[in-house]
Amino acid sequence: MDGLPPPEGVQSILDTDLYKLTMQCAVLHHYPDVDCTYAFTNRTPDLKITRRGFKWLQNRISELRKLALTDSELQFLKDKCPYLPSKYLDFLHSFHFKPAEQVAAKFTPVQINELSKRAELEELCQASKDEEFGDVEISVQGKWLDTILYEIPLLVLVSECYFKFGNTDWTHDGQEKKAKEKGRRLLESGCLFSEFGTRRRRSYHTQDLVLKGLVAAQEEFSKQHPDGPGKFTGTSNVHFAHRFNLNPIGTVAHEWFMGIAAVTGNYTNANEIGLRHWVSTFGPGTLSIALTDTFGTPAFLKNFSRPCDLVSPPQSYAQLFAGVRQDSGDPTEFVKLMRNFYDSQGITDQKTIVFSDSLDIEKCIEYKKCSESYGFHTSFGVGTFLTNDFEHIRLKGRRSVPMNIVIKISSANGNPAVKISDNIGKNTGDKNEVKKAKEVLGYQEKEWEEGDEMYRWGGKEGAKKN
Repeated sequence: MDGLPPPEGVQSILDTDLYKLTMQCAVLHHYPDVDCTYAFTNRTPDLKITRRGFKWLQNRISELRKLALTDSELQFLKDKCPYLPSKYLDFLHSFHFKPAEQVAAKFTPVQINELSKRAELEELCQASKDEEFGDVEISVQGKWLDTILYEIPLLVLVSECYFKFGNTDWTHDGQEKKAKEKGRRLLESGCLFSEFGTRRRRSYHTQDLVLKGLVAAQEEFSKQHPDGPGKFTGTSNVHFAHRFNLNPIGTVAHEWFMGIAAVTGNYTNANEIGLRHWVSTFGPGTLSIALTDTFGTPAFLKNFSRPCDLVSPPQSYAQLFAGVRQDSGDPTEFVKLMRNFYDSQGITDQKTIVFSDSLDIEKCIEYKKCSESYGFHTSFGVGTFLTNDFEHIRLKGRRSVPMNIVIKISSANGNPAVKISDNIGKNTGDKNEVKKAKEVLGYQEKEWEEGDEMYRWGGKEGAKKN
């Protein structure tokens, strides 16, 4: 209602990315009894939360137990996501979080002089002398089927906590207009793009404003350019897709392949097992954008070229899937690698590359041009650049840097779950297990000059010199 403060935190069980639902559906089908754990990592460890914020965070985590799928949301899923079988929708309709049993959160205070290597943040923290800053640890454990949906809500809450109680030198003013202008530029550049910014959004209200701006940009663009090639295709957030009557966008995340590798102990074939289970759950040609970099793209492609025995006549997974998603490493090198791969397989159909790694407008335009020159369709999942793009109020000209935070599956059936990626900065999980996986796969270390996870979204220019 008008006049009321904007909503905070997580507003719906669907306030999550679509691929969490599709993976939960696949887990229900193939791994319903697997136990797992998850661990939180702050890749920007100099960004701390406050003790007051931590108490808010604890309360918000506890309130997740109240969320449940509504009849309206259930009907939306039936209409927009026909690939989700009735067995899964019945399960989701009765699903409830149990944070008291499944989530543990801890706050560890730090000294003020340990707060930040970023000069502007130290100044802000020094100005908050009454606050106690510290690190937060979060872990999740339980059945994979029951705990898989925690990742996005917990990340959402940590990010909002930081910007509500710690770094508060910012305002929502102008966010809708800024998002509309970004949408306009992407549309005029001919980009097909979706909003992927839930997990690191500054707040619920921010994502609401951003989507209002993007919808307005699309409506305006469509009137002016009825046949324009650019298109805002939807959002990864299922709740906001419901609210704005948009298409929910997404397929699969690294977690699916990480969990399978941990359960089977089979790094050599984990990608193929994951692909086969995916096709058996949703059918060939459905949700068919493959994520390549869980254990490095070269290892994935060895599995991607194998025949799928679920279709007749036999086809390789590379033929069956409409394309791939690039999420780490150098995008231009990835395009060349995929062109060489498809050519080596004799695949002449025009495939799609979906880019989703820390995008902004200039990168989308650059990667679109590169990909099309090699014969690919392109699409872009734009996240943090849309939902956490702010400047400080007092420290004018300085970007208010987002937290780079992740929650990854850390074990399945008691075995370590790891991710290798195409960039060493995104390696995740037990170091000894990461080393083992690399040895098994013959993985070659790669570093990308833009792959500094601590300064992925800015702040490096304000870092203190050691």
